[in-house]
Amino acid sequence: MQSRISRVASIVGIAFGLSACIDDPTKKSTERTNKPAAQFIEEAQKEIEQLQHPAAQAAWVYQTYINQDTAQLSAYLSERLSNRSTQLAVESAQYNQVEVDAETRRKLNLLRNSLVLPSPSDPAKSKALSNIVTELEGMYGSGTYCLTTDNCLTLTQMSKIMANSRNADELLDIWQGWREISPPMKPLYQQQVALANEGAQQLGFNDLSELWRGGYDMSAANFSTELDRLWGQVQPFYQALHCHVRAKLGEEYGENIVPQNQAIPAHLLGNMWAQSWGNIYDIVKPDEPLDVVDVTVALAKKGYDELQMVEQAEAFFSSLGFDPLPDTFWQRSQFTQPRDRKVVCHASAWNLDDKDDLRIKMCIQKTAEEFSVIHHELGHSYYQRAYNQQPLLYRGSANDGFHEAIGDTISLSITPSYLKQIELITDIPDPSNDIGMLLQVALEKIAFVPFGLLVDQWRWGVFSGDISPENYNQAWWQLREKYQGVRAPISRAPEAFDPGAKYHVPGNTPYTRYFLAHILQFQFHRELCKIAGNTDPIHRCSIYGSKKAGTALNEMLTLGKSKPWQEALTTLTGTPDMDASAIIDYFAPLKSWLDEQNKQRNCGW
Repeated sequence: MQSRISRVASIVGIAFGLSACIDDPTKKSTERTNKPAAQFIEEAQKEIEQLQHPAAQAAWVYQTYINQDTAQLSAYLSERLSNRSTQLAVESAQYNQVEVDAETRRKLNLLRNSLVLPSPSDPAKSKALSNIVTELEGMYGSGTYCLTTDNCLTLTQMSKIMANSRNADELLDIWQGWREISPPMKPLYQQQVALANEGAQQLGFNDLSELWRGGYDMSAANFSTELDRLWGQVQPFYQALHCHVRAKLGEEYGENIVPQNQAIPAHLLGNMWAQSWGNIYDIVKPDEPLDVVDVTVALAKKGYDELQMVEQAEAFFSSLGFDPLPDTFWQRSQFTQPRDRKVVCHASAWNLDDKDDLRIKMCIQKTAEEFSVIHHELGHSYYQRAYNQQPLLYRGSANDGFHEAIGDTISLSITPSYLKQIELITDIPDPSNDIGMLLQVALEKIAFVPFGLLVDQWRWGVFSGDISPENYNQAWWQLREKYQGVRAPISRAPEAFDPGAKYHVPGNTPYTRYFLAHILQFQFHRELCKIAGNTDPIHRCSIYGSKKAGTALNEMLTLGKSKPWQEALTTLTGTPDMDASAIIDYFAPLKSWLDEQNKQRNCGW
C-alpha cells in the first residue's frame, strides 16, 4: 500500500491528523475572502508543505518504534497538519461560486476533496480525533494472541500458521485469536466516525461517505454505478473460481465443515482475512502433474536474502529505463522486523519529504508472495518520484487505484521467462502447464476483487448511518457473504468488531483503491505488452527490459493528479474507460478449465 504520508491527499486527513494550535478560523476565513483564488491556493499549498514533512517524520518513527512517546509526538504533529488542512479546505469552499481558470478550479476541488478524516473545527474535538486515530493504530500494531501466558503470537507468526496449517481446529483457533484484538476498538471507532462526519459536514458534504466517493472526477452516485459495472465484468469468472475452490475444500476437510451449498468458512482459505487464496494452491491445484515454478523455493536455492529481493525489484524498474533509487532509500527503509521493539509490519511505501526521501516499510518474508509485494511497493516509490515536480496538490496518482496498480502491473511480468532472465530458474515450463500458473494468479488476484469492493461498501454504510453501531459486525458478514461467498466459521458475539481485525479499517486507509487497482493492472499490462511488441499470450508476457514500455508508463506517471484520471488513462491505453475485459483475456484458458471442472458441481451460495 501507499503510505498515507506520501501525498497530501492522504496526509491531510487520514490518521495522522495533526491539530493546530489554531488561530481563530473565522478570522482566517475573512482574510482569505479578500484574496484572489489563485493566490489563496498557492499560499495554502506552501503552508501544507511546511507542516507535512515533520508530521511524516513523526509518523514514520511511530510506526517503526511504537511506544508512548512516539505515539504522542506523531499525534501532536499530525493534529496540527490535519486541523490546518481542514481549515484550508473549508476556506476553499468560499471560491465555489467564483469564476476562476480551470487550473485553479481543479486545485480548489482537490483541496476540498483531499481529506480522509477531516477534523472538526473545534480544537478539542480535533485533538480527540487525532488521539483516537493514533490509539487505533497502536492497538492494531501491537496486537498479539497469547496461546499461553508466555507464548504470544504476532500477526506475522499467525499469518504463517494460516498459510501453512491444514488442521481445521488450529486454523479456527488462530482465526478467533486474532479477532480478540478488535472488540476494544469498536467504541473508539464509533467516536471517530462521529467526529469525522462532523468535519465532513463542515466541508459541505452530507457525511464522510460522500466525501470519499466524491474524489474520482465524477459524482459519488456515478462512481458507485461504475464500481457495479466493473464488478459485473469480473463476477462470472469469480463465481467459477469460488465453485472449484469450495469443492476442493470440501474434499480436504469434509462437506460437514464445507457444505457445498453455502458460503466458504473464512478460516480455511489460507489468509487471515480470506482476501486472497494463494496459500491453498496445494489443495485446489489440478489433479494432473504440472510443472509450476515455485518462486519461494527458487529464492531459497539462490540464497536470496531480504535486501537482494528488494534489489532485484529495483533492477526490474531500471530495465525499463527508470533511474536507480536514491542511496537514502537503502539507508532509511525498514526491510525486516526488528527484534527489540514493536513496529507496524504492514507493507507500505513512503515519501517523507514529497521529493526524494523515498522509503518502504516491511517485515519481509523470503516468499514468492513477498517478492511480489516488494515490486508493488516500489511501484509506489517510482510513481511518487515521477510526479514530485508537480505542484503539491497534483502530487498523487490520477485516482488512488492507479497508485496501487502500478507495482502490481510490474508483478504481472514476473513470468517464467523473466525468472529465467534473472537466473532464478533454468527452464521455462511448457505452455501446457499454464493452467497451474493461472490458477495461482487467480487465487491471489481474482479472489481478492470482491473483498476489495466490499470493505468500503461497509464503511460508506457506517459513515452514512445506514449501518448502526449495533449492526457493525452483522453488516460486515452480510457483505462478505454477498460479494465473496465467504462466511464466519462460528457464530460471532454481539460485541465482536471483525472489521477492526483488518488493518485498513483502524488505519483509516480507503480500500476501493485496491479494487480499482486489480482492474487497472490487467488493463495496463495488456497495453504495455502491446507497446513492448511482445507477441506472447498476455499471461506469458513480461515487459522486463522494454525501454519503450517504460517510457509510455512514465509519461502517465509524471502527470500525477494534474489531469482527470480519464485523461491519464487515455495517455497509456488510448481509452478513458476502465475495462475489466483484460482480466477475461488474461485468464481465458483457466476459465475454460474451471467450467469443465464445475460441470457436475452445485455452484453458488
